[in-house]
Amino acid sequence: MTIRDDAKFIMDAALKAALPDSAVAKALAHKDFGRGRVVVVAVGKASWQMAKTAVELLKDRVSGGIVITKYHHAKGPLPPLEIREAGHPVLDANSVSATARAIEMVSGLTADDTVLLLLSGGGSALFEKPLVPLAELQQITSQLLASGADIVSMNTVRKRLSAVKGGKFALLCRPARVYAIVLSDIIGDPLDMIASGPAYPDSTTCSDARKVCERFHIQLSPEAQACLDRETPKTLDNVDTVITGSVTELAAAGKRAAEARGYKALVLTSSLDCQAREAGSFLAAIAREYRDKGEKLAFLAGGETVVHLLGKGKGGRNQEIALSAAEGIRGIPNAAVFSFGSDGTDGPTDAAGGYADGMTAEKLAAQGISIPEVLDANDAYHALQKADGLIITGPTGTNVNDLSVLLIDRP
Repeated sequence: MTIRDDAKFIMDAALKAALPDSAVAKALAHKDFGRGRVVVVAVGKASWQMAKTAVELLKDRVSGGIVITKYHHAKGPLPPLEIREAGHPVLDANSVSATARAIEMVSGLTADDTVLLLLSGGGSALFEKPLVPLAELQQITSQLLASGADIVSMNTVRKRLSAVKGGKFALLCRPARVYAIVLSDIIGDPLDMIASGPAYPDSTTCSDARKVCERFHIQLSPEAQACLDRETPKTLDNVDTVITGSVTELAAAGKRAAEARGYKALVLTSSLDCQAREAGSFLAAIAREYRDKGEKLAFLAGGETVVHLLGKGKGGRNQEIALSAAEGIRGIPNAAVFSFGSDGTDGPTDAAGGYADGMTAEKLAAQGISIPEVLDANDAYHALQKADGLIITGPTGTNVNDLSVLLIDRP
C-alpha cells in the first residue's frame, strides 16, 4: 500500500461516515406529524440524499414537495417529489423558478400541516426569490465569492437581498408548522447562516450587512443599498429545528480511518478558517518538523478556508491547500497532503480537491511550472492536473465542510 492508497482510504471512509442518511432517520424516528399534510422542501447540495431517506421512512405520509439541488447532484426520481437542479455557487434563473415552485407548494397550507424542510450547504445559491434584479444579484454574489469573505459574511448580505432567506421562508409557510432538519456546512453550526437560514431567526443586523459591504468593497446599486436597511425576522413561532452532521464528525471519521491504517492520528482543529494557501503552508511546516520521527503520523484539520481571487485561473480552496503544501514538502519522500470538499466539488470545478506529495513540486518544475506563480493566478486545477493531483469523486450526497490531511509515513 502506498501513501496515496492510504489517502484514498481515509477520504472514502470519512465521506461514508458523513452521509446524512442515518442522521435524517434519527431526526424523524419519533416525529409525530399529526393529521395534516407533510410537504417536503429539500434544498442544498445534499438535499437529494436527505430527501431520499425522508421519503423511504415516511412513505405515504409525504403528500408532495420538491428537491432543489446543484446541477448533476440529483440521482434519480423520488416520487412524489419534484426534482429541480439549479446554479451554484452563483444562482441562476432555475434557482428562482424552483424557489417559486416551493413557495407555491407551501401556500394555502393549514395549521394542521407541516413543511419538512431539509437543508444543506449550497442553499444560499439554490434557493432564492431576489429583491433585486437577478443579473444584479448574480453580480453581487460573484463579488462576494471573489472578495475573500467567509460564508457568514456573505450570507449576512445575501439575507437582505432575498424574500426567502433570513427566516422569511418560514413566514411564507404560515400557518403551517416547519420542521427543519439541517446538515451543517459552516463552522460552529450557526443555524441562521446555513443556506442563509430560510427558517431560522436572523442574528445579524442591517449594520452588520453594511459593514461587510464596506470591508470587502462590494458595489451595490441604490436599490440593493435600500434592501440592506430592511430588517429580517428576529423571532419565529412556527419552526422546530434539528441540526445533524458537522465537520467535527467528518474529521473524527477521518481520524478513525487513519488509525485503521496504522497512523498515530491527531485532529488539529475542526474550525480551520484562514486563507487556503496559508493552511497548506502550515501543514507542510508540520511535515518538515515530524518527517524523521520514525512513526506513521496523521494530522487532520476540518473547516473551510477562503481564497481571495486575484488571478483568472481555475481552482478551489482545497486545490490551493494541496498545491501550497506541495512547495513546502518538496523532496520529502514520506509526506503527502490532501484536501477535499465533502460535497465532491471544490470551487467552480469538477474536482473535490487536491493531493500533493514530496514529488509534486518536482513534477511541475520539470514542466516549467512555478507553484508560486500558479497560486498567484489562482490556477491550481491545471497545475494539479499535470501532476496527477486532482481528487475527483463526483457528487457525494453530503456536505459538511472540508477536510485537510497531512500523512507522514515512516522514513
